[in-house]
Amino acid sequence: MFRDIWLIRILGFVGFIGLSLFVWSISVEPPDMAEGMESKKEVYSVWGIPPEEVSARVKKVMEGLRSEFGGPAFEPHVTVVGAISLTEDDALNKFRSACDGLKAYDASVDSVATGSFFYQCVYLLLHPSSEVVEASAHCTGHFGFRSSTPYMPHLSLLYGDLSEEDKKKAQEKAIVLDESISNLNFTITRLALYKTDTEDRTLKSWERVSESDLIPK
Repeated sequence: MFRDIWLIRILGFVGFIGLSLFVWSISVEPPDMAEGMESKKEVYSVWGIPPEEVSARVKKVMEGLRSEFGGPAFEPHVTVVGAISLTEDDALNKFRSACDGLKAYDASVDSVATGSFFYQCVYLLLHPSSEVVEASAHCTGHFGFRSSTPYMPHLSLLYGDLSEEDKKKAQEKAIVLDESISNLNFTITRLALYKTDTEDRTLKSWERVSESDLIPK
């Protein structure tokens, strides 16, 4: 009999604990999923966008190079702020702040050049004029971006891991495709904020987030 009473008491106690835990679980608010999403960091870059007629001309060269050497397609651009990890809200706020009051600026091509890594395979090397360098410095300051190397303004024509021999061939082909491209001059009148996950070499995840017109010259 005493054993039965103890069993009843134990079962009652377990039931009480279980009920208490259930009441506690439904009274606790679930985590704010939206807040978690907002705080997610991704990689962003700021691009200077050439005028449409210049972009169309550059795209023809890019397409001609890809047809022979492969590589992913991307929009013609001059990198103003390199890849930096931020939340989307932070990136947008910094982008708007950087664009506020910034004037359009001129850019000129010095040569068709080749680089040593995937994202600088073949490119148009721009003249580092005070306008070009100061525009980048202005924007990187707003983004808090720090680079270990001096700013090298350029407009990429081809992304890829090519041998030195193939890079040389691609460099020469770019000039054949557009003989005067190394003398190109244009004005950057717009900046764009892009998601640019540098681990994604297919560029399928890359997307434009925002764009802003600069103050006309």
